Amino acid sequence: MSQNRPPVAFYFYLTCLFFGLNSLGSWHAGAQESPGENRVAEDSILPTYLQEVVLTATRTERQVSSLPLPVTLVSADRIEKAGAVRLGEILSEQTGIITVADESGFEGVQIQGVASDYILILMDGVPLVGRSAGNFDLQRLAVGNIKQVEVVKGPSSSLYGSEALGGVINIITEKPNTESLEGSVDYRIGRFAQQDMNLNLKQRRGAFRYGLFANRFSSEGYDLTPETAGQTVNPFENYTLQGRFYYDFSDRFSLFTSSRFYDQVQDAGLSVGETDYEGDSHQREWNFHTRGEHAWSDALEMEYEFYYTNFQADERLADPLTDTVLSDSDFDQRLLRPEIRGTYTLNGGGKLTAGTGLQFEQLDRTYFDRAVSFGSQYVYAQYDFNPVDRLNVIAGARYDNHSEYNDQLSPKLAVRYRLSDVTALKASVGYGFKAPDFRQLYFDYTNSTVGYTVLGYNVAGRKLTELDEQGQISQIVVPISDLDAPLQAESSVGYNAGIAFRLKRWNAELNLFRNDFSNLIDTRIIARKTNGQNVFSYVNFDEIFTAGAEVNATYKLSENISLNAGYQLLYAYDKTQREAVADGSVFARDATNQTVALSRSDYFGLPNRSRHNANLKLYYDIPDWGLDFNFRLLYRSRYAQFDTNGNGLIDSYDTSFVDGYALAHAAVSKTFLKDFTLQVGANNLFGYTDPDIPTQPGRVLFTKINYQF
Repeated sequence: MSQNRPPVAFYFYLTCLFFGLNSLGSWHAGAQESPGENRVAEDSILPTYLQEVVLTATRTERQVSSLPLPVTLVSADRIEKAGAVRLGEILSEQTGIITVADESGFEGVQIQGVASDYILILMDGVPLVGRSAGNFDLQRLAVGNIKQVEVVKGPSSSLYGSEALGGVINIITEKPNTESLEGSVDYRIGRFAQQDMNLNLKQRRGAFRYGLFANRFSSEGYDLTPETAGQTVNPFENYTLQGRFYYDFSDRFSLFTSSRFYDQVQDAGLSVGETDYEGDSHQREWNFHTRGEHAWSDALEMEYEFYYTNFQADERLADPLTDTVLSDSDFDQRLLRPEIRGTYTLNGGGKLTAGTGLQFEQLDRTYFDRAVSFGSQYVYAQYDFNPVDRLNVIAGARYDNHSEYNDQLSPKLAVRYRLSDVTALKASVGYGFKAPDFRQLYFDYTNSTVGYTVLGYNVAGRKLTELDEQGQISQIVVPISDLDAPLQAESSVGYNAGIAFRLKRWNAELNLFRNDFSNLIDTRIIARKTNGQNVFSYVNFDEIFTAGAEVNATYKLSENISLNAGYQLLYAYDKTQREAVADGSVFARDATNQTVALSRSDYFGLPNRSRHNANLKLYYDIPDWGLDFNFRLLYRSRYAQFDTNGNGLIDSYDTSFVDGYALAHAAVSKTFLKDFTLQVGANNLFGYTDPDIPTQPGRVLFTKINYQF
């Protein structure tokens, strides 16, 4: 296969920078220090910052303060104090991270303006599957046993391959460390009969450790549009069970094994004309993960990993009076992935990380004429070193060979230079890609009510011929021969550059970013049917970019009071649409119904992107009273959902804009009798609602009781 690679200029930039840094290192031989090592005396950082260690950005332990990449870390303490019960709740409070609902109501995450489709979700370093139209529903993930959440912003395909071109979110679970049995039981009840229950147990018994976690979450749902039939969110009930086991065979070899099970049942309903269809949807997820960690020597560490996961979903809607079935759909996805990786520490302190593995993925679902599968093999390497004192460099690349699309080479380079004891500069450039998914390649769906058809790219030619032979096609818009060339993987080149300040009482970071995407996959009309409807398939054509700036700052007013503020400025445009507007070739109708040519200021950009996002968080602990309080204020400026005037883009004359809004959350916790904690809180304190935001139910008051033992 021919390779789908970044532009030549991109490689030239990487090569020059890499060899330039190596040459610089040869001039200052002997002045190296180990990657990530920041001497306390030099950095003048509070111990709190030094303890923030992440794994995701480099696949090795690194302090957040020493990384040359933009990383957000959310600790278990922050999750607990916020009273969060689902991952989406806590992510939405982080700078540059927005949770967005898709047309199905599932809530995904957007990072630096990059949609959920392009964000890889990991748990303990392995991927989670089961996406609706490319969107991973964050509400599937309980947070009761999380140690921390790590978010790496920007292309990360050099380590993680497909779906990581916009970033990676890694959920790290707790590892038991104490000989005595420890654990917690808690119960939270809130508005809409929302109930969350957790049981978390952990213990170390000599060489053996275990952690057991159980969660039950349920709600009666809510309705933002009582004037119409059905609820915005229907009643649901779900369960999560997870067991994690560790065994240290020796000081140099240990084994980790984990299994997780998730099950949800939710009412479903849909009104078509005068008929109300009823039913339910059912989701099940199961995975098995095992990893052996072997230190062959003080310099060489190896990991041997095996992972299997299965996600199933089905939904049935029928007329309860006649038992007429409106829809009956099934979804069954499986992923098998073994991987071997190792890290070698060189004499000068640099670390070389390399790995290889393979993936086998299968999906059987309604609207596919058969079960389909992907196979891929990959290899990656990364060098983390300090060519001179104060300078850290990470250079890496990954090669993916896939059964259904052109092979990919994904390089990345990141540098951090410490200007002084309190100031550091950092920059990174990386290439990311996303493989065409099963839906884009194999979908075969005809809407029984309206009559349109959507065909995956790999089946479009054959299915279009069949429809034509059946007399259902009046015009073929795209010649069938044009569907012979394979659909290309979507790709991006991401740039990040910033400056960080860290003092004893405060730290701040400014990051500038830009992500250029090409070969984006979207739908197009390939034929017209005799019933007046269209046949759609997929094609590579879009080129977009997201760019902006993020500022995040924390100030400790005292030992017990801290203030955090964050702001993101975002521009997200389709390059072709922007050029068309600049040429004066795009028109719209104004308030007086007159046709006007759009100016550049009229073009708003991509849907579901806000120009401004901000947050302000105050944390106040009173240890002597066993009391802590926090207040979090989030702001999102206006955004548009879709084009309403038919000119193919979103402009100031469209009517799908959602006004800017602010959400306020607060919680107060009181510890009593040493082991009990009572928490009272309110999410969306001011009760903001909008029917266009289905995941925002209004004010949610809650009470939680927790027992630690």
